[in-house]
Amino acid sequence: MTLIKQSIEAICKEYDLNRETVIKAMREAVFHAARKHFKPKIKPETLVVEWNEEEGTIDVYQKKQIVETVTDPSSQLSLQEAIELTGDESLEIGDELEIPLPSEEMGRIAAQQAKQTLMQRVREAIREKIYEEYIGKIGELVNGVIRRFERDGIIVDLGNNLEGIILREDQVKTEKWNQGDRIRAVISNVTKETRRPQIQLSRASEELLKRLFEMEVPEIYDGTVVIKSAARDPGERSKIAVASNEKDVDPVGACVGVKGSRVQNVIKELRGEKIDIIEWSQEPSVFAANALSPARVSQVQITDIEKRKMRVIVPEDQLSLAIGKKGQNVRLAAQLVGWDIDIVSEEEIKKEISLKMGAMMAEGKTVPLSALEVVSATHAEELKKRNINDIETLAMLTIDDLADILDVSMDEAQKILEAAKAVVLAKEQISASKKDEHEAVEESKQ
Repeated sequence: MTLIKQSIEAICKEYDLNRETVIKAMREAVFHAARKHFKPKIKPETLVVEWNEEEGTIDVYQKKQIVETVTDPSSQLSLQEAIELTGDESLEIGDELEIPLPSEEMGRIAAQQAKQTLMQRVREAIREKIYEEYIGKIGELVNGVIRRFERDGIIVDLGNNLEGIILREDQVKTEKWNQGDRIRAVISNVTKETRRPQIQLSRASEELLKRLFEMEVPEIYDGTVVIKSAARDPGERSKIAVASNEKDVDPVGACVGVKGSRVQNVIKELRGEKIDIIEWSQEPSVFAANALSPARVSQVQITDIEKRKMRVIVPEDQLSLAIGKKGQNVRLAAQLVGWDIDIVSEEEIKKEISLKMGAMMAEGKTVPLSALEVVSATHAEELKKRNINDIETLAMLTIDDLADILDVSMDEAQKILEAAKAVVLAKEQISASKKDEHEAVEESKQ
């Protein structure tokens, strides 16, 4: 069987393969076909397939050793047979001959088998080439055209006889596409599998968000502005944290663009996905406060630095905004910052403090007036001058009396009284609960 150079050149050109790779595949294909055709007369281990560069053919030989006494005709021949076959009288016992096999004998079926094996090896070579070329391009942005929809995902034509696939988990539920639509996606993975395209693409990845901003913002492309982290709820909302390497460049402003032009281009590409652009900070508490935008944060407390946990305190009217619809805002903020974030309102904190102070008073401990956050050291001194030395006495004053004593507004006096009364109420509730528990224990003894 001969395979001319033109066939090799055609395959190399069509599939963009290395010439040596194709020759190797052809040799292997002919070897498998010859092995099947000549079996069992010729042992596979005695077959030799060589590429003849000068003739442009692939030649098949049978390897035999010259022996004194032939015990295995499939791999041995006598010295006399060797001389008669080759006409070379210099041959000796122990020499090895490669005897040409007529490729025409293999026939049509063997030729078809060789062709099938060749195409299989070519496909394997193509897969290996694609893998080697694209495995280092994970995270890069690519453009393509939607060719068809399959059960596994969307098949995208990337050009140059190359296809990619957007699996279901990498699609955005809110996006609707049609055959022939142009689409942008990032390379999320490259495999060697055969049942579907090797190049896996994603429209749901945070990397897509980053690559789109790189395209729209020159300052990101040249390294002046850096994307520190990104978090997405694909199709709904995303957050991106940016920092500047130059003091006079506003990273958030650079990403927003004049009249929001840059960020709007990204939003358009993501089919209306809302985007919050956050200024990054190396201080986790500052970063978290920024990340919870558009909510306003009062205070951030680091509760466990090793487990990266924090508590964020917000005004009561900012609580729902900070948490977001179905917890979306705090969830994205936590992903962006890389810390667990617990959102609590100022009212919850006040109740928590009141309970702690009430518990101390119920145990007979003294709680100074200045322990109340709304009572300053100056206020405490003024109250002591009027023999108001504890929270319970303070709670019995009227708003008018307290305003006169401290020379404060009625609103401020009301806040102080409400704080004092909350502590007293907590003390009374805890004392009543302990009394009920004690009585229950006594009844159980009787």
